[in-house]
Parts: sequence; C-alpha cells; structure tokens
Amino acid sequence: MIVMKTLLIRYSPLLLLAAAWEVAPRLGIIDPETLPPLSAVARAWFRLLRDGDLAVNGLSSLQNLAVGLALGIVIGVVLGISMAWYRPVEVLINPLVRVLYPLPRSALIPVMILWFGLGAASKIAAVFLGCLLPVVIGAYNGARGVEQVLVWSALAAGAKRRQVLWDVVLPAAMPEILAGIRNALALSFILLIAAELLISQHGMGYLISSFGEGGAYDAMFAGVFTVSAVGFLADRAYLLLMGWALRWRG
Repeated sequence: MIVMKTLLIRYSPLLLLAAAWEVAPRLGIIDPETLPPLSAVARAWFRLLRDGDLAVNGLSSLQNLAVGLALGIVIGVVLGISMAWYRPVEVLINPLVRVLYPLPRSALIPVMILWFGLGAASKIAAVFLGCLLPVVIGAYNGARGVEQVLVWSALAAGAKRRQVLWDVVLPAAMPEILAGIRNALALSFILLIAAELLISQHGMGYLISSFGEGGAYDAMFAGVFTVSAVGFLADRAYLLLMGWALRWRG
C-alpha cells in the first residue's frame, strides 16, 4: 500500500498530463484534429498492436539501436580507459574528442546516410557515433579520477600494469562509465528515431512520419507514445542494472 502511494505521488504529474490531454481536445481548448484525445490515441495503439505494425517496426528499430549502442559502449570504454592509461593514446584521441563533442549529434545523420546509404547501416552508424563520445568521456574521467594511492599500492605489491588496470582502475571507474552509458542510452533513441524520420522504409520513426504525413494523428501519437514508453522502461531497467553492478560499493 505504501509503495502504491509513493508511486502515485511520484507519477502524479503524468496522471495530470494524461487527464489534461483527454479533456482539452474534447472541450475544444486544443484542436482535436491535431491533438486527438488520449482515449483515441489508446485505441489507435491497440489497433497498431493487433495489426502487427508496432511489433514489426519496433523490432526493426530496436535491432539497429542495440547494434549501434553496443558498438558505442564497447569501443567507447576501450578508448576512454586507454586514453587515461596510455599517454600516446590520449595525445592522439583527446583533441578529436574535444573538437567533436560540441557537434550536434543530429548533424551526423545526413553524413551517415551519404556514406552508408539508406539501409540499416546508416542508422547503426549514426547511433554508434552519437553514443561513442559520452561513453568515451565517462570512461576517461572515471579512469583519470582513480586515486593514485590505490594504483601505487598495487604496483608496490608486485602487480603488473595490466593487472592494475583490470583489478583497480576499471572497478573504480565503473560509476562514471555506467553514467556515460546511461547518457548514451538516451541519445540512442533520439538519434535512431531522427534518422528514421529523415529517410527510412521501416522502423518506428518511419511509422510516425508516415502517419503524420497521412493525417492519422491518433496513430502518429500512438507511435510517439510507444517510443517514449520504451525509452522510459529501458532507462528504469538500466538503473536497476547499475544498482546491481555497483552493489559492492554498499
């Protein structure tokens, strides 16, 4: 009972927003043609689910997102740790990171389409490049922030540099790495949907765009709601994973 009450209080703004969304179009405060009532959006969502449109396009988007994000995480962690641990790598990579970080991630999408065409490769590449920098910076800052006393103590005890890297630096840097990955997770949804909105023949972005162009705004908002809900659930699941991964810190 206490848990339900806590959840109700925490998510009460969403409940108020849902109520306003339902009432405003029905009262004519907002044009129902451009913003259908929430109940109409819900009916459209169940219709898309029944017809299989959500499953087919959602699976296509999630596949591209998973591949691009996984590549960004693996390569980003390796680059970030290497920059902090090996001076030549930092000299080579750090200027590139500083130059590219202020670049709007969405600006990469047309370039990826030009380089990789209109298929899945361009979407994966856009997600990968957009997610790479937050992971690199998180891993770099985490590894650089490790207390030197811990490193010196391990080396003095006879540990090799590779052992110190795996047994001391990587665990100590894990909070920053996981925080960078969380930022990358949020960016991956934004970049993928933006890429699919520009030009695609499948995926949730394509579904939203096609319904919007056809004037089926209830179905369009159903697609937007689906992306938002999946992104929210992915973030909540990742927070649980972070808690499990960092449970050793007490």
